[in-house]
Amino acid sequence: MKQGILPAVLTAVLAACTVGPEYRRPEVSTPESYRGAGGDWKRAQPADGVPRGSWWEMFGDPKLNTLAKRVEVSNQTIRAAEARFRQAQALVRQARADQFPVVAGGAAASRGRPPGSGARATNSYELGLDAAWEPDLWGRVSRSIEASEAAWQGSAGDLESVRLSALAALVQNYIALRTVDMQVQLLKDTVAAFQRSLDLTRNRYAVGVAAKADVVLAEVQLKSGQADLTELGVQRAQLEHAIALLTGESASTFSLPPAPLKAVMPKVPVGVPSELLERRPDIAAAERRVAAANARIGVAETAFYPSLTLSASGGFRDSRFADLLSAPSRFWSLGAALAQLLFDGGAREAVTDQARATHDEEVALYRQTVLTGFQEVEDNLAALRILEEEAALQDAVVRGARQSVEFALNQYKSGTINFLNVIVLQTVALNQERAAVNLLGRRLAANVLLVKALGGGWDSAALRQIQ
Repeated sequence: MKQGILPAVLTAVLAACTVGPEYRRPEVSTPESYRGAGGDWKRAQPADGVPRGSWWEMFGDPKLNTLAKRVEVSNQTIRAAEARFRQAQALVRQARADQFPVVAGGAAASRGRPPGSGARATNSYELGLDAAWEPDLWGRVSRSIEASEAAWQGSAGDLESVRLSALAALVQNYIALRTVDMQVQLLKDTVAAFQRSLDLTRNRYAVGVAAKADVVLAEVQLKSGQADLTELGVQRAQLEHAIALLTGESASTFSLPPAPLKAVMPKVPVGVPSELLERRPDIAAAERRVAAANARIGVAETAFYPSLTLSASGGFRDSRFADLLSAPSRFWSLGAALAQLLFDGGAREAVTDQARATHDEEVALYRQTVLTGFQEVEDNLAALRILEEEAALQDAVVRGARQSVEFALNQYKSGTINFLNVIVLQTVALNQERAAVNLLGRRLAANVLLVKALGGGWDSAALRQIQ
């Protein structure tokens, strides 16, 4: 029992001597609720919310789910962030190694003769071990470990931020691609309708009931629709290439066949603002960087205190190799050295001031990250609310535009209006149809950005599991 008391006492004494400020998470003010969360938005409950780890599945598109898995495995930006995480992990092991003695072994053999003597040359053989240890009297090592562990946890948050950004970019580009596919199909149907209008006008011109100008207008309208269709091909190719980059594939070999947009409109539970501090990996990473900077203040302050080094050496030394490992050849020594820097021209004060300033910088960056998070959530909540209202109005506009085109064609066939009126209404209808498709894509993209702003399916509890 008494044998276990001494190490515990020494640990307590050394901990009491640890210099530097104890860490406290910086205070930030959080509102009670999001202003943009109206009656249609519900608070997250323990059993609902974004799917943990696979939030993109809420859009209900199997092809998107497959692409997301490829991003997680093959995205090179994520791989680079994962390598940085392993670098931080190695630095933690490096810091922890300072808790232990440094032991070195060596063997030497030499032959020589002292100068100015007629003595014969002699041999010398040596085999020994040297050990040195610096007790952590003032907490330099413990603070270094604390800083490196906080930095390691921060790099884990950075890794999750990179992963979240890559996946959000994938979903946004995929939705944009499928929106273009919908526009392509819309334009194909419209171009077919323009072709029928041209055929009708030519037939009417042939029997003398339509002017040549009507035929020219119909041809111009058809060519304009075909040009718009071609332009969409450029947009689609660029979006396809962006998706290839995110999945870690060459744009030259990657392709996605055209398909309708299958994504469903999700309802994202937003929770309360205070949860954002735990849900966003970039906020968690910023907070961990504050903790690391706080620990480095303690590391800097230990330079003002003396350092104690304990050393020991031992081994065998003899002039005859055969007698090297014999008892008379043994040697050993123990030592202790206490050192204190007396004058350095203010260098230590400067290093400490730098550490404190770095801590203040990280606190400001942390608070700015929190404010940015609140802004992004509010931005996308407002966008979703307004776009939903706009979509309802746009649907009514599209229905009215379709009816007006139908009425105009009937009137044109009966000869009561000229073809210019038909073209104007058809152009209006096409623009409104395209606006409705774009609006659908914008609403889905805003949902992606809201999920990203809320931190996806991540929680800071993952950092606490990193030991």
